[in-house]
Amino acid sequence: MTDAPPEVAALAGRRAAARAAKDYAASDALRDEIAALGWTVRDSADGQVLAQKPPYDVSERVTDLPDHSASEDTRDVTVAIVADGWPDDVRRCVASVRAHTHAHVLVLDAGLGYDDPDAEVLHLVTDPGWAAARTALLRADTARIHLTLDPSMELTGDAVAPVVRAFDDPEVVVAGGWGVTASADMTEFTDAEPGDVDAVLGYLFAVRRSAALATPPHPKARFYRNADIEWSYALRRAGGKAVMTEPLPVTRHRHRGYHDSDPAYRDKESKRTYDRFLQAFRQPRP
Repeated sequence: MTDAPPEVAALAGRRAAARAAKDYAASDALRDEIAALGWTVRDSADGQVLAQKPPYDVSERVTDLPDHSASEDTRDVTVAIVADGWPDDVRRCVASVRAHTHAHVLVLDAGLGYDDPDAEVLHLVTDPGWAAARTALLRADTARIHLTLDPSMELTGDAVAPVVRAFDDPEVVVAGGWGVTASADMTEFTDAEPGDVDAVLGYLFAVRRSAALATPPHPKARFYRNADIEWSYALRRAGGKAVMTEPLPVTRHRHRGYHDSDPAYRDKESKRTYDRFLQAFRQPRP
């Protein structure tokens, strides 16, 4: 807040007092006054955070983003990427898609302040979590095949076309370059060979948009780990197959979503998703 001009800082002080008094109507009005002066204000655990407004629109909630769920397919494939950290990785990923494919690129800037002239970018104030971010991208898309790509991935050739071709089989609802096979009790998952798999992993995860809109990710999945498997199983249960392609021309860089996340948060959310997955999909013992 110290970098804000005095009139903006004064309005922010009045807004903080209004929020403390639970006068949310006044708080919202003061936020609008701050916005009119070219600044944004958001609330954090450490108090209000002021920042100059960027040269693009920023939505406060995922429900404010475009929703084309009811639209017909207007393109064959979209590559969707969530920018929730490590902007250099996101930029490298987008550049590799543009270099090797003709796919439309759709990025959700989840509180990062990321912008890119080579992609369609949707901006959110904060990161809404794994499922909410991917559902927002899915609803904003109008492609027949919606392909989500982790920012750690760098295409070294056209890795999109082989995945899209998997959907020539009308029974396929989810496909990707990495898949797993589950043990009978679903306590172990091993790397699968190309072909039908139990689940596709989220490094490169493509869905038939119509099927995915009918069966979106579980809304309580806030972290990626196990959530991709849970979504694969849900899509298969709704009717359809999961397929792993032949090896794709992709370099996998450091997976920061796992290695550079807070371990306590990562483990808690991963276990929560896994427990929910077992409850929903593990077959009862005879």
